[in-house]
Amino acid sequence: MTDRRYWFPRETLRLGLGPAAHVAGLVALAALVALIAAASWLFSPLAVPAAFATCVVVVAALLTAVCCLTAEPLRWRWGGDQPGM
Repeated sequence: MTDRRYWFPRETLRLGLGPAAHVAGLVALAALVALIAAASWLFSPLAVPAAFATCVVVVAALLTAVCCLTAEPLRWRWGGDQPGM
């Protein structure tokens, strides 16, 4: 069972994170969408593509940092709680 202090749980199988399991994780994802929408409003992707791309990369890097700090530690999982299963 996932510890509720983690915003993003590990995947049951393979390496990766699952959907947000905590309200703060949902807020972080909503902030990502809102910041990218604001960037597309401020810097039109058609008029100023470099500025828009820079904003998207910075916002994605911030979300990646939040995920690294608040998610369960990553490791490869085979599906069970037993190692090697």
